[in-house]
Amino acid sequence: MTSLPTHAPTDGSTAFVEDAVGLPTSEAHRLAGDIIRNVESVIDGKHDAVRTALTVLLAEGHLLIEDVPGVGKTMLAKALARSVHATVSRIQFTPDLLPSDVTGISVYNQADRRFEFKPGAVFANIVIGDEINRASPKTQSALLECMEERQVTVDGSTYPLSSPFTVIATQNPIEMEGTYALPEAQRDRFMARISMGYPDETSELSMLTTRDTSNPLSTLEPVVSAASLQRMMVSVRKVYVSRSVKEYAVGIVRATRAHPDLRLGASPRATLQLVRAAKALALVAGRDFVLPDDIDELALPVLGHRLMPTSRALGHHQRSDDLIAELVRGIIETAVVPPSNTR
Repeated sequence: MTSLPTHAPTDGSTAFVEDAVGLPTSEAHRLAGDIIRNVESVIDGKHDAVRTALTVLLAEGHLLIEDVPGVGKTMLAKALARSVHATVSRIQFTPDLLPSDVTGISVYNQADRRFEFKPGAVFANIVIGDEINRASPKTQSALLECMEERQVTVDGSTYPLSSPFTVIATQNPIEMEGTYALPEAQRDRFMARISMGYPDETSELSMLTTRDTSNPLSTLEPVVSAASLQRMMVSVRKVYVSRSVKEYAVGIVRATRAHPDLRLGASPRATLQLVRAAKALALVAGRDFVLPDDIDELALPVLGHRLMPTSRALGHHQRSDDLIAELVRGIIETAVVPPSNTR
């Protein structure tokens, strides 16, 4: 089912201005730290997942959070959304969810004797798709145009989505009952995929105290305004990437296409999103330039869900994700950074 935006800018604006000016690197770094600390006030012991989620948001991409039930996937998505002062909507994906529940529908107005478009839950700056792989493939595909082109086409009419537009989707492992595997085209639209994992003992003990009597999300407030978020995104676009780092990223992606243990390598879209995410990660770290280390850190989250191993390589691995992680690490270890003698 769908829900209305949970909060919106107080000035009534739901779209960001197009002529925003980027923030100084130091200021963007400070605001990124504020968002991370705000999210970590309700998410214990998951710094890497929180940082990657913020990186995807600043890179204007879409995030897929995959893990078993009960480890905080939806809480991470909600906490990140509530840390930013923008419009937010949530879609609970179920087998009976219809595509029109996601995109919207044209309804006949008898008074005016014409059809009116009623926007669906996808019309928000941040859309949380909960358990996306429990909906039918037909409903899943309703997000394809939205995620790639930032628009919705219904009954021959096209409606632009708010800017920025980010989908944060959660899903359970495909081995679990009642799930539909996302098709390759759908997975490729997500900039990155992360897993939460189980908390360590200290964090789990802390949860027993902090969440015994109240929901920590209920008191979470935005720490970054809509205008500041847009300026941070503009700053990401201006982060410098040298020719050698670009060649390094291209080399890693192309290696996935030629690897004998992979029957499907990463697409050119993956190359673009890997570099874009690396620029956002550099800004989060307080830099205005990308390092090869940024590419290394994001290679698995950005490329992993796009790769498919061969049956022979899968062998006795119970999970293909474990094999893919091993293959990506191997590619990174053998990759060579080209000399930085050109811009």
